[in-house]
Amino acid sequence: MRLIFVLLVFISTFAFAQDQPKPLQKDPYFTPTTVPKKNAPPAEKVKHIHSDELRKDDKYDGNNYFTGNVQFSHQGSLLNADLVIVYEEQNFIKAIGNVKLQNADGSVITADEMEYDGNTQKGIARKNVVLTDPKGTVIKTETMYYDRISNQAYYNTGGTINDGKSTTYAKSATYFLTTRTIDLSGRVKIEDAQYILEGDNVVQNQNTNIVNINGPTTITNKKNPKNRIVTDKGNYNTNTKEAFLYKNSRVFYNDKILTGDEMYYNQLTGFGKATGNVTLDDPKERRWIKGGYGEIFEKKDSAMMTKNPYAVKALEKDSMYFAAEKILSFQRPDPADIKVKKSFLRAFRKGRFYKSNASGRADSIAFNETDGVLHMYTDPILWSDGKQITGDKVEAYFNTEKEHIDSLKVLGNAFAISKVDSLNMKDEFNQVKGKLMTIYYGEDNNIKEAKVIGNAQAITYSDDVNEQTKEKERIGISLTSCGIIDAIFEEKMLYVVACNIGANSDTYPMSKIEPAKRKFPDFNWNTKDRILKWQDILVDTPNYGEIKYQSDDVLYNKAQEAIDKERAKEEAKKPKRVRR
Repeated sequence: MRLIFVLLVFISTFAFAQDQPKPLQKDPYFTPTTVPKKNAPPAEKVKHIHSDELRKDDKYDGNNYFTGNVQFSHQGSLLNADLVIVYEEQNFIKAIGNVKLQNADGSVITADEMEYDGNTQKGIARKNVVLTDPKGTVIKTETMYYDRISNQAYYNTGGTINDGKSTTYAKSATYFLTTRTIDLSGRVKIEDAQYILEGDNVVQNQNTNIVNINGPTTITNKKNPKNRIVTDKGNYNTNTKEAFLYKNSRVFYNDKILTGDEMYYNQLTGFGKATGNVTLDDPKERRWIKGGYGEIFEKKDSAMMTKNPYAVKALEKDSMYFAAEKILSFQRPDPADIKVKKSFLRAFRKGRFYKSNASGRADSIAFNETDGVLHMYTDPILWSDGKQITGDKVEAYFNTEKEHIDSLKVLGNAFAISKVDSLNMKDEFNQVKGKLMTIYYGEDNNIKEAKVIGNAQAITYSDDVNEQTKEKERIGISLTSCGIIDAIFEEKMLYVVACNIGANSDTYPMSKIEPAKRKFPDFNWNTKDRILKWQDILVDTPNYGEIKYQSDDVLYNKAQEAIDKERAKEEAKKPKRVRR
């Protein structure tokens, strides 16, 4: 009897076990992340609305399954499929074939397969998954995880997002349907008709069409891939094509590069600006401009820099440096060939420039980089080879192949001064002046010749070699005036080799010419503002101490003493009148 009883118990237990359906081994994604509240009401059951047929057999481990036009509902959402398996005890369903989930917020998910947990309100859609939000954004992927409570969807199998204007490709994405923001990670690519954005970590807002950039990102112009934006952090409006850049940012345009601590750039208008450690690099011109604030105008191919700006133009064997309160650079078509562009640089207000063999300052400086012509306007002063040139306007002509100055033109009140001997402290200066002056440089890249036209005048010191001592001795000072003067600078001396039209020249021994006549009335040898090194251009003036030279008046003073003595003797010989 005991044996029969045990056998009956075994058979009944086996039969009961056969009647109980097996639970589904769910994906870890469905595991609740929060502990249920005490006394909380049970979760609402997933409800069957319609199906053509209900079945229960061993096919799905004894669980009920519905086929044919199946429809279920839960919390305002409707699910349709060809087949739905119901795991009653777990409040869980699995849908297969033409699955469509319509959510209460208007979003729709379609897939080949879908699992949904009524307790956690989470689902997983697999194979040919498409999510469409109420405003038409379409997300396509192979596996999507969605959470109806937080109203977000996630994929990590790679997918595309299309909003009708642009398409986004990303390895993984989280879509927050309430705010319509998409957190994209992995290698991200956003492409529209004009531009491609590629980055590692971006957040895309479907309402504002603004992309927040949080990693190395490049935005490229599809028509001209060389024009692009590179940044590590910023915001980009895919509608207006405006970029706000905050870290390690560069804007590439027209073969130039703009950088700065904070930047703005509009790809449609071509306007950009930068603040803090701004640099505008032009590799083709081998020139860059630095400053505290800069603006670029892509359409006009021009740029402006302020806040202590300076520019550096690299030459093959030398460099030129420019500074001012404002620096402009721009390019214009060559009138002779519109396919060729010429480059220009402008330095406004307190302009300064430095080159190893020339430096200068003026209120404004204009440099034609292509042709090698430099213009100095308003109170220009140029120093070269120990000589000082001033005038109403100065023009310097550079040999663009040899990269040195060929000649200078001084227009109006031209005045050139050179120290007779730079090795001593004597107050001796050769001077030549006139209305117009052309100065030519020699092969050694130093000033060699000057031609002065119009009211030309010169003060030159003359030396000769003593036949006995073989040393130079001062003969005197020559005062020359005529219509045109041709003068040659040789070593430390200035020689007037031709004096035409109304020539008048006299040489006075040192004892016969008073110090006041040894300089022109407008003589101004400027050592305070002279630019001696390129760093001097970074300030309004280096403010060097004025050099005090020693006047060589010994012979003149002795001659005057002798004259005074002779006059005194003559006066003494004259009879004196005595009053009576």
